[in-house]
Amino acid sequence: MNSRKSLDRVPAWVPAAGHALRHAGVHFDAVRIGGFLGEDVAYRLMEFTDFHAGPIVREATGGKNLYFLLPPASAAAYAWPAPVRALTRDGRSEAFVGVPALHGTTWPLDWRSRPTAEDPFVEPALLHEMVSRATVEWVRR
Repeated sequence: MNSRKSLDRVPAWVPAAGHALRHAGVHFDAVRIGGFLGEDVAYRLMEFTDFHAGPIVREATGGKNLYFLLPPASAAAYAWPAPVRALTRDGRSEAFVGVPALHGTTWPLDWRSRPTAEDPFVEPALLHEMVSRATVEWVRR
């Protein structure tokens, strides 16, 4: 028996090829964390979940942001510390997130952790806990 989780059904918001912009708050909310802090949070989350964290998109250029994709209408329930930013459909502004295909050339985006049938989203409360721990440690440095 294969204990690895796989994506039996590709979510509608994942493009078939390349990458596409998706409106945050429609298919998912997103939490954006830049650079080393984002990588630290991603690693903590993946390690804690035995590398089944749910979808995390990574940018290879610019701010090298990571986007943690949460269930729609879930990010606003938490107070995210600076410099973390929740991207939702809150009416104040529109936010779009680049989403790569599961296979093929998707540069400058790729999956740090892919969505699976069992883990279609990152768990918001767990992400908030990992962000809180990481930001406290980064402030102490």
